[in-house]
Amino acid sequence: MRLWFRLWKNTRLIKQTVIERSEDDTRTHKINHAIEDACQEFDLGTPIWLEKNIKDFKRSGRVRFTGDSFIEGIEFDYMEMSVLEEDMIF
Repeated sequence: MRLWFRLWKNTRLIKQTVIERSEDDTRTHKINHAIEDACQEFDLGTPIWLEKNIKDFKRSGRVRFTGDSFIEGIEFDYMEMSVLEEDMIF
């Protein structure tokens, strides 16, 4: 699984990274571990999944974590996560 993380401020991309998780684990665990990895790389606290985040992610495979998802204050408008590649199951 490959996930693309981007930090946006004033409609400008300020940071991005791609995290790949290939361990034999559930999709949810891979996503949560990838979020932790990206936040560590960006030097951020891990965001909280709110109901609106869950709905957006289920619908589109993409989610935006705004300031209300972070316990600490943030210096950007939102962090966006998108699924680039899902694991193939045979």
